[in-house]
Amino acid sequence: MTDRPQHLPERLALLSDINAAKYLSMGVLSGQENPPHIALNKVSEPLSPLPGADARLDVGGVRDLIDDVMHLYQEDTRTKADAWLAPRLHADLRLTRRDAADGRLWNFLALAVAPDYVIWRHLPAKGKDGVAPRVVASRFQGFHYTQAFARLWWAAELFRDGSDYRPVEVACGNQDVLNTVMRLDIIDHRPTAQALIRLVGRGIVRTGRQVNGLAVVANTAASTLMYDVIAEDEQWDGTLLDAWIREADSAPPVSRYSLPEGPPDGSVPEKSVDALAEHFEELFADARVRGRIVDYEG
Repeated sequence: MTDRPQHLPERLALLSDINAAKYLSMGVLSGQENPPHIALNKVSEPLSPLPGADARLDVGGVRDLIDDVMHLYQEDTRTKADAWLAPRLHADLRLTRRDAADGRLWNFLALAVAPDYVIWRHLPAKGKDGVAPRVVASRFQGFHYTQAFARLWWAAELFRDGSDYRPVEVACGNQDVLNTVMRLDIIDHRPTAQALIRLVGRGIVRTGRQVNGLAVVANTAASTLMYDVIAEDEQWDGTLLDAWIREADSAPPVSRYSLPEGPPDGSVPEKSVDALAEHFEELFADARVRGRIVDYEG
């Protein structure tokens, strides 16, 4: 099984898609070989720190989180690790969306900093067609909703309610939210994201089939309804996020025992979430009545 890197880099860096793909051999994907960490560090590009936020580029904090989550869930269902790690990864890295949209950062984190986590979390129990089990390459280098670390950071970013990460725990506690809802453009609208998660959190939508059905009806309705009109969001103040990022050097380590606080850039208006949650519940109920969603229990 893949080992923790012996030559752990000190700082986060950028690893291009071309260089990442070069080292995604079958041995690496199956966990039988370690990525060539020295070679990876040589072809990676350094990141420039921000004033007051130099600490966010240190590998130590995020690597400690990864070690802890692998220890905490070593005897448990490993999908449960997502809800623990996602908010803490977000709070530790302190990235802008522009930073996080650069896949080179996630390539570096997956291959040079924590390939052992990617294998631990995503290696299937069995292979297919007589081939040994292996992680799909997109867990190391892929879209924001498939890459092992990008999917967690973006889940935390899209489902947090300002500084409150509790909705993130709900979202990451359901793999169908991560696998299906994360792909929808409508969750860029904060009230929509919170309304969808509210239905999951209240148990109105529980099973994977139900989550997928809710995603379908909500996304379809968005083609005729403008969610940002019927459920307005407050104007976002980016200076609050910038200030939170620039406080990285003075921030304490992310708590392992309680949820951290995220960027204090404003909660989603409650009345907007109420309006959309009611609307989505009606859509979901109507879809089930009409037989478009079949609910299988168990």
